[in-house]
Amino acid sequence: MTDLDVSLDHRTAREVLDWSRAGLDPALRAAVDRLPDSMRAIAGYHFGWWDQHGRPIGADAGKAIRPALVLLGTQAVGGAAHAALPAAVAVELTHNFSLLHDDVMDGDQTRRHRPTAWRVFGVNPAILAGDALLTLALDVLAGSGHPRAQQSIRVLSSAVQRLLDGQSADLAFEERADVRLAECVRMAEGKTGALLGAACALGALFGGGRVDQVEHLRSFGERVGLAFQFVDDLLGIWGDPEVTGKPVYSDLANRKKSLPVVAALTSDTPAGRELHALYHAEQPLTPADLARAAELIEDSGARAWSQGRADELLAQAREHLRAAGPSERAERELDALASLATRRDH
Repeated sequence: MTDLDVSLDHRTAREVLDWSRAGLDPALRAAVDRLPDSMRAIAGYHFGWWDQHGRPIGADAGKAIRPALVLLGTQAVGGAAHAALPAAVAVELTHNFSLLHDDVMDGDQTRRHRPTAWRVFGVNPAILAGDALLTLALDVLAGSGHPRAQQSIRVLSSAVQRLLDGQSADLAFEERADVRLAECVRMAEGKTGALLGAACALGALFGGGRVDQVEHLRSFGERVGLAFQFVDDLLGIWGDPEVTGKPVYSDLANRKKSLPVVAALTSDTPAGRELHALYHAEQPLTPADLARAAELIEDSGARAWSQGRADELLAQAREHLRAAGPSERAERELDALASLATRRDH
């Protein structure tokens, strides 16, 4: 038994994340150290371990919810958390591969209050670093020696394909005047839900879970991921800039076709029709336009609908979690993580 498998009862979600991070970080750093120096420098900067010159710092590395889901998924089916560290590392590497590429595609200037990797090192090096992290993730699983490593590689690869399909759809929506709500939901299921589902499934696989447990925990993670996206899209419009790190109405300023926006645009209401004209006007949106757009989304019923869908998805996730028959403690802590991920003030 390792320190990762010894912990106090009745932990909060934040305490679970701290526990997971303490176990994850040494293994994650050891994996990144295997990269070529050119890729390692960018990866370590992106993870917040050092500055652009390689000098150690302690920047925000994010919550790391996905690896925590892996470790708890393992415990849920009776496995030991330390045995699932390769899967947790692989999921975190994969998530950060997607972030490196997302920042380039979206032109994001900052992440976690620091300049994004592409701004510091250049677009092409950042893309290559993302590629390196994804390749390393698969290598970590392959080298784990776990009897279900091959199956786990296929689970992760499938999730990445769905993630890429979702990201492709998201980019395509920017060029289209009309997007159906069902398309938008499918995009979010792939872009956000797939990897959270894979994290839970990998945890169950590394813990020796039954087929039904693996599938129920995958469904739990997928629904938490989609609920998270609904909440995140609401925060992209109405979130507190001090909390979100984004300007107020930031998604509207970028004319992003997020879930509440598409729900409003397709609502066939007077508010939805006015929003359509405003959103597709050629001139830039003024601060007054942005405030009006937010009002129209609310008037169309899309804000309430999005909040309701997030609640429904969280309830469905909890049903799948119970159906997996997890240990009492793991169920409580997975539920706590789900609640944290879908909070409306994060």
